[in-house]
Amino acid sequence: MESEKKPSAVSDVGAWAMNVISSVGIIMANKQLMSSSGYAFSFATTLTGFHFTVTALVGLVSNATGLSASKYVPMWELLWFSVVANMSIAGMNFSLMLNSVGFYQISKLSMIPVVCVMEWIINNKHYSRKVKMSVVVVVIGVGVCTVTDVKVNAKGFLCACVAVFCTSLQQITIGSLQKKYSIGSFELLSKTAPIQALSLLGLGPFVDYYLNGKFITNYRMSTAAILFILLSCTLAVFCNVSQYLCIGRFSATSFQVLGHMKTVCVLTLGWLLFDSEMTFKNIMGMVLAVMGMVIYSWAVEADRSNARTLPLTKNSLTEEEIRLLKEGVENTPVKDVELSESKG
Repeated sequence: MESEKKPSAVSDVGAWAMNVISSVGIIMANKQLMSSSGYAFSFATTLTGFHFTVTALVGLVSNATGLSASKYVPMWELLWFSVVANMSIAGMNFSLMLNSVGFYQISKLSMIPVVCVMEWIINNKHYSRKVKMSVVVVVIGVGVCTVTDVKVNAKGFLCACVAVFCTSLQQITIGSLQKKYSIGSFELLSKTAPIQALSLLGLGPFVDYYLNGKFITNYRMSTAAILFILLSCTLAVFCNVSQYLCIGRFSATSFQVLGHMKTVCVLTLGWLLFDSEMTFKNIMGMVLAVMGMVIYSWAVEADRSNARTLPLTKNSLTEEEIRLLKEGVENTPVKDVELSESKG
């Protein structure tokens, strides 16, 4: 049993490490690519289209060479998922444009309770008090170190609501589709990526024009900017694959909670590499967030251990009950059996 658990634990850590490293890396690369002090490539939605294009090409090559197998998923489910995912991307971009950075961070933090509620509604999933308390600690910690000025307006609030709802639904759907069709994370990604790539490349330039008043065709592309776009796309492949891996292995809630480790890493690297301000408030918030993540991991593992022990007892009791019922049926008149079945 221990030898079976170790590879699983190693692969779980590997999936999380890949997601954190690739996510932090892509944020750092995009910061250099998109900032005014960098290469001023301010076309976030189109860039996401590039990301999914490269991811789709990797999936195509993988399927063609036999490294991965293509499994059946109904086209309507892939289209529906792609619409939700693209609305999540567009909603986030509009929310960042229309709201203050503080409110944008609050909307991102609200995804954790929203995902919890949606998993409860859709999957009938329940959470222990320890898990709920750890989620509160993480939200407070990340809120303390990221939320500053909070300004909101009606349009921005609506975009934030759409972004939070669609992102939460998208992440829950990733896990649901994998279980429903017994499909691996990379196989599912290779099916959704081409649809998202085509739609984002078609609509992305117009969304970006609305956001910043510039068309991508007017951007003067330099060799350095192209290299950073390629770096961003490469990291996006690892980021997308690891996201599907993590949600498939764990849950959308765990992905959201432990995913805030990326926020802590980004703040720390921003301070080390980009001379971003690091205050005592930031440090205390990060410490609190990390403590919450540790407590959450412990609480989830404790619940999982309890869940592993309970079914064993229940199964033995059920077998005993079945044996007793069989003995009772053999000694019971037919009419009484029919009556008991009609009552059940």
